[in-house]
Amino acid sequence: MKPNLNTKSENTWCPGCPNHMILESVKQTIVKLIQSGKHKQTDFAITTDIGCHAKIFDYLNLSGINCLHGRAIPTAIGIKMGNPNLKVLTFAGDGAVYAEGISHFIHAFKYNADMTLILHDNQSFSLTTGQPTPTSQRGYISKSAPLGVFDKPMNPIKLALASNATFIARTNARDVPHMVETFTKAIAHKGFSFVEVIQDCLIFNPDANNKDKQMYKIKTNTNKKIAEKLADEFDYNSKRGKISLGIIYQSKEPTPEKKWPQLSELLRSKKLWRDK
Repeated sequence: MKPNLNTKSENTWCPGCPNHMILESVKQTIVKLIQSGKHKQTDFAITTDIGCHAKIFDYLNLSGINCLHGRAIPTAIGIKMGNPNLKVLTFAGDGAVYAEGISHFIHAFKYNADMTLILHDNQSFSLTTGQPTPTSQRGYISKSAPLGVFDKPMNPIKLALASNATFIARTNARDVPHMVETFTKAIAHKGFSFVEVIQDCLIFNPDANNKDKQMYKIKTNTNKKIAEKLADEFDYNSKRGKISLGIIYQSKEPTPEKKWPQLSELLRSKKLWRDK
């Protein structure tokens, strides 16, 4: 039987919002993994942050925690430490991770917990009517920045590389097959997988939308120097740079399950702490 990941919750995303396609891609990815026979529906757990993206918590029939703003990553790490047998996915926005949660983002690469971060980046705090985020382009005018954003945006791909990331990927929210492919590889990676989804917001910051012509797909890259060049191609500030889609960088480093014998034993025996 095909796994049922649907819920009875009313979907309140804007009609046409790319979040609908991200949700469909996540469902297809998890269904495929379950139907492979290697995983059960109960093997997956999710955390979400605060924002439009976080409504996915109500639309996915999976266990998890809807977290405080900026705290979805450490909560997911806690879930993974509590039960290393789980496949943990975190959904968060560019405001939540790159602003309130920036310290957790950086340290997650250091810990290299075996989990996946799917980051919805529309370059605005859209749920709270479009305030600028750390990736908003210079000049973006909003209610909280009526004179426009004066500062250049941060480049999270470069920050991830500087933080010793073991898996960095980027995909397009309008490309369901590529999202499914990317999410599948991210979940399979042993370590902290960071997937940035370039997403338009139909209501706020429309000047950041329609970057599809800049996008091109790459093969999996394991060379850090090449990854740094790929990161430099797009500065989140203009529509002149190229935007690489795919696995920008991947490497192998030990996860907590390899570092801590207690976690290794739980993983080997497929037990919980309470079973010890």
